[in-house]
Amino acid sequence: MKKLIIIIGLLVSITAAHVVLAQTSKSGVIVYEVKVNVHRRLPPDAEAMKARIPEYNIHQDQVAFNDQESFYCTMPDEEEEEFNDEGNGMRLRIMRPQVEYYFNQSQSKRVVLQDFMGKKILIEDSVKIIPWKLSNDTKVVLGYTCNKATYFNEETKQNVVAWYTDKIHLFVGPEGYNSLPGTVLQLDVNDGERIVTAKKIDLRALKKGEMKIPSGGQRMTEKEFRALAEEQMRRNGGRMIIRN
Repeated sequence: MKKLIIIIGLLVSITAAHVVLAQTSKSGVIVYEVKVNVHRRLPPDAEAMKARIPEYNIHQDQVAFNDQESFYCTMPDEEEEEFNDEGNGMRLRIMRPQVEYYFNQSQSKRVVLQDFMGKKILIEDSVKIIPWKLSNDTKVVLGYTCNKATYFNEETKQNVVAWYTDKIHLFVGPEGYNSLPGTVLQLDVNDGERIVTAKKIDLRALKKGEMKIPSGGQRMTEKEFRALAEEQMRRNGGRMIIRN
């Protein structure tokens, strides 16, 4: 009788494991909507500029993933985001840098290709594990029940809230936020300063070219690139460029 109980218990455990595997996918593509509050990124004395541009910049990014890798990149805009300022004959253009993130979890490898001020910067290092604080709070995104995780970035002084599901894949998410036990379907940085939300989930085999390792560009450490970006933002007052 004891042996029979043990066998039944093993069968139940194996069946449960197969159910979990059946609910996840080994590959696919997720399209995200990225909503950036441009006004909050401008200096306090830029009220005149705020009156001339929309408050939000909205665009799309996507992540492709397979069993071990993920590749996140910006999607090309259908048209350039540019606004005429008839008062002084100038044009205001929101600058959105092109960026590619590649992660290989089994090799703990991270490669980032960043388009910055007309130059391509290549950063290659190990995968960083973010010290998330997990919560029992849940919400539904695209039909998937997601759990809440929070994190405070000491370097950038940003509060990050992520909503992730374990029903798609492990360690997948937008930008560099992919070290949770699931797939991040929504991300909120600094209470609405930047919100990234999954809008389409396509679970399928990847097509040729959807997974790649970024290459080329000037090699830098992440610390060197952050210093360069902060210095440039101090000079230009943010990511807004004014052209005559």
